[in-house]
Amino acid sequence: MNIGLYTLTSALHDEQAVSAVRNEFLNNINVTFDFKGDDYDDFGCQPLSIIYVCTGGTEGIFRQLLPQLRNRYHKPFYLLASGKSNSLAASLEILSYLRQQNLKGEIIHGSAEYITRRLNLLQQTAAARQQLEGCRLGVIGAPSDWLISSHADYNAIEHRLGIKLIDIPISELLEAIGDSQPDTDRIYEALKALIDHYQLQGFTLRCFDLLTAIRNTGCLPLARLNAEGYVAGCEGDVPAMLSMMIARSLTDYSGFQANPATIDPETGEILFAHCTIPLNMVERYELDTHFESGIGTAIRGYMQEGPVTIFKVSGDLTRHFIAEGELIRNQAKPDLCRTQQVIRLNDRQQTAYFLTEPIGNHHIILKGHHQALLEELLKTTNC
Repeated sequence: MNIGLYTLTSALHDEQAVSAVRNEFLNNINVTFDFKGDDYDDFGCQPLSIIYVCTGGTEGIFRQLLPQLRNRYHKPFYLLASGKSNSLAASLEILSYLRQQNLKGEIIHGSAEYITRRLNLLQQTAAARQQLEGCRLGVIGAPSDWLISSHADYNAIEHRLGIKLIDIPISELLEAIGDSQPDTDRIYEALKALIDHYQLQGFTLRCFDLLTAIRNTGCLPLARLNAEGYVAGCEGDVPAMLSMMIARSLTDYSGFQANPATIDPETGEILFAHCTIPLNMVERYELDTHFESGIGTAIRGYMQEGPVTIFKVSGDLTRHFIAEGELIRNQAKPDLCRTQQVIRLNDRQQTAYFLTEPIGNHHIILKGHHQALLEELLKTTNC
């Protein structure tokens, strides 16, 4: 994905000198630009558009451009500034003007290495936002009865992320399964049929209904579908599904949906557990029964120890939680959901969030450290 690069240049400056400075500056930045110059007709059509303020004296030019830009552009304005030709001074004035208009923006300025890193991060999040736009996620059955805080604002989600939520009665899944006591392959095929019928990129399933209706579980089918590139969440938890979709857009993993079983505020260690995990996240796994019911099939997965990120958004996207840490061990105690991970937070004080202001019980565990990426993407949902 190339970055659309637009320029602002004062007519008072010598064109040849400006061109030489511009080329030297841009050649030191290790990203690929789609150079647009001063033609703003398609500004904002790319996933990421940057305005390079080449010289001072361009503030008035930008003010004249802004009415037409803001009518079709609803993202932060990114101003690239060099250290020459009063580029930074003009950028400061422009950003101040944007803030007076209640618009968001940022000046990208610093060493070539810093600018490269910043643009690469913005490029990744812009690509993720493009992937989320128009995404369709199914809610198969209502949220489980005990998820009293885990509902969602469908309009806010579509407006701010471009994700459309599709309600699907659990009866449709049961009809597609057909058999009274099907194996997990039959459940998997029925879920795939719903995915195809509704053109979904993912779903959350009121999975506990399967225990009573067909005496089996969705744990293994969900693990398979997550590994295949879909988002497949448990218990009809819509905010958890949204968190998984955001994570997948950035990392290519849906993430491990789990709930804390124990928390140690003094060490920062949290034990997370659930009866399924994406098969592409684990080094190995074992099959067991579902914990609470003792029937069906569940997964005990073992993920490689190392850096992880814990993530959750609220159902109206007004709150989120992100914490980086280390997976220090997997365990397999019989009195818990089958996949069990002990994670030590880098900042143990963040355990206070779980005990004072949690966003529901389920949280998403991601391999690697992704706080900067997640924070950057979530910034753009507030524009």
